[in-house]
Amino acid sequence: MDNSRRSFLKFAGISALGLGGVSTLGSLMPGSAAAAEGASEPYFKDTEKALSADRWGMVVDTRKLTRSLCEKMVAACHKAHNVPDLENERHTIKWLWTDGFEHVFPMKHDEYLVERLHGLPILSLCNQCNNPPCVQACPTKATFQREDGIVMMDFHRCIGCRFCMAACPYGSRNFNFRDPRPFIKAENPDFPTRMKGVVEKCNFCAERLAEGKMPACVEVSEGALIFGDLEDPTSEIRNVLRENYAIRRKQNLGTNPSIYYII
Repeated sequence: MDNSRRSFLKFAGISALGLGGVSTLGSLMPGSAAAAEGASEPYFKDTEKALSADRWGMVVDTRKLTRSLCEKMVAACHKAHNVPDLENERHTIKWLWTDGFEHVFPMKHDEYLVERLHGLPILSLCNQCNNPPCVQACPTKATFQREDGIVMMDFHRCIGCRFCMAACPYGSRNFNFRDPRPFIKAENPDFPTRMKGVVEKCNFCAERLAEGKMPACVEVSEGALIFGDLEDPTSEIRNVLRENYAIRRKQNLGTNPSIYYII
């Protein structure tokens, strides 16, 4: 291990004990401790227009999902967040992706599954757990949870230990095994690019919420995604959940996911 890497890990260890400097990106996130203390240069724009909630959540209406619509939502998400397009499947970075019902809900799959669900692409993403094991596993607090429930990543503080990936039961996190920047098709200058050795995942489009916009995937979802405040009994998302049967992924693990699926 070279001296620069050893020095960086030493600094990261000190930061984990609370003795290091203020986290760069974390200090700029609305609702973070550093932001509350008055970080001087906010990363996000137009914060006076920000959408707010006590706990953000999403409903995926599988009855409206089609392969083309899922591809459209994934493309919108990945374009907004500079997700690289890597050919090597083992190095793939995905914030939003699709999988079969039997993989997304392994405990609910059986031989007499309703025909509609056979071969149907099920949209998957970070579950923004209310009790996120990834936050508990991160030694440097690069993964943290905002007051509104969104689980965020501080790319500058991540040391690439991948403990969060091991702790996440949903496979929602990805590691940059190589520099992702050369593989970004059309860079979005309003969102930071990452570097080799950093973990990343969906952030519920926190940067768009701060500007009064809905998540990129929701904007193009044609009604298949409902996004809103789970704690507000008058919100659209709560009305949808009242009127439809919905399930969540691996509820028995106690993570309390914020993503619901209407089946």
